[in-house]
Amino acid sequence: MAKEKSDIEKINELIKGIRVAMLTTIDTDGSLRSRPLYTQESELDGDIWFFVDADSAKGEEIAKDSRVNLSYADPKDQRYVSLSGTAQMLHDRAKMKELWSPVAKGWYPDGPEDPRLALLRVKVEKAEYWDTPSGKMVQLAGFLKAVITGERLEYAGENEKVELASKS
Repeated sequence: MAKEKSDIEKINELIKGIRVAMLTTIDTDGSLRSRPLYTQESELDGDIWFFVDADSAKGEEIAKDSRVNLSYADPKDQRYVSLSGTAQMLHDRAKMKELWSPVAKGWYPDGPEDPRLALLRVKVEKAEYWDTPSGKMVQLAGFLKAVITGERLEYAGENEKVELASKS
């Protein structure tokens, strides 16, 4: 159990400060469709929350197939996270009030009571991340070494796949 907690803590650390995620759903015709969503400020406890329009196309897609992927990227700090799980549209006004922030008011001027407002909860089941803590000069030196020697560039950071929750 301690291992799972440290995996969640690592994912929290990596996505902290990356406000926008790309949400990929399975469109009604079976193709993949991605769009940016603003992540609501809260610690990942297995769920990630977004405010969405209740009548958006993503709602129809999720109703047909709840499997989704979230991608977070911070190229400046070389942090990349891919999260997969299941999504659900909710109309929980108490949770909306808990997650409400001034940023959301730009999209939903009537606040948590806006009738167009819904919550999208993603229950994260699996994650994969790439984290390169070394500086740009170290990365550049590794790249130049590979070019000069003709050897394949080795990834200098952390790359892990983790299971965060059961599929049940």
